[in-house]
Amino acid sequence: MSDFTQRFLFEDSDVRGELTALEQSYVHVLAKHSYPPVVGQLLGELLAAATLLVGTLKFDGLLVLQASSSGAIPLLMVECSSEREVRAIARYHAEQLVDGASLRELMPDGALALTVDPRQGQRYQGIVALDGETLADCLSSYFTNSEQLPTRFWLYADGSRLARGLLLQALPAEQLRDPEERAANWQHLTTLADTLRAEEMLGLDNQTVLHRLYHEEVVRLFEPQPLEFRCSCSRERSLNALASLGQQDAEALLGESAGEVVIDCQFCNQRYAFDAADIAQLFSGGGSQQASSTRH
Repeated sequence: MSDFTQRFLFEDSDVRGELTALEQSYVHVLAKHSYPPVVGQLLGELLAAATLLVGTLKFDGLLVLQASSSGAIPLLMVECSSEREVRAIARYHAEQLVDGASLRELMPDGALALTVDPRQGQRYQGIVALDGETLADCLSSYFTNSEQLPTRFWLYADGSRLARGLLLQALPAEQLRDPEERAANWQHLTTLADTLRAEEMLGLDNQTVLHRLYHEEVVRLFEPQPLEFRCSCSRERSLNALASLGQQDAEALLGESAGEVVIDCQFCNQRYAFDAADIAQLFSGGGSQQASSTRH
């Protein structure tokens, strides 16, 4: 399995962890667009973060991480479903990219929005400034500022082939009830994680990573949960988008487009084309399920 998340637990303290690895799904995302390495690296880190968060939030629906700014990279966006299906996209200004630039230099005045969109229940969104040295710093700050359980992220991506991530999160007090002892244990575990180098995370399997970091701790490693790239676009959704315009505007768009309306998916580059017969059927009560088999 090349794409998965894997949970682990420290048996003698109230801390859980999660590791993530994206290879085929990450390559699939990068193959859809010719991203420069620095853009691909940040997008990989955000992919890793989203897959780590899905296991933490425990919901049924869609998680969206969207980083926006006024700089060379105005948009990074990742969607991850509760079934661990991912897709991602970036927008950038090639002429403004500088090799070796920091996150704050690439995404000045930036903000990171975390949106949880459950299939049932209320939609939730939290926002944090992109004012840390890394995306991992910004996400860790989000959890600190939101007064939730202490949570730290370590995110890595090589910009072309592999993205990895590590998360540690404090749990409610059971094993360690003394506040000072809990704080010292948390500091100990996160300090060890800070020693992890990118080449170790990108080159070693989970068991080896955990042994190098925590060979003196009792760690229980759970079964991995698979990840995969999957785009949620479809012909039906594209037709629904046309239907939302109304018949008059849809027919006007058809006229402006030489008799064929084409909708492109920004995530996977899939093209959906609709002719006059499709539009007529859409508004005659046939609906998107009845539309003709237009090529895409």
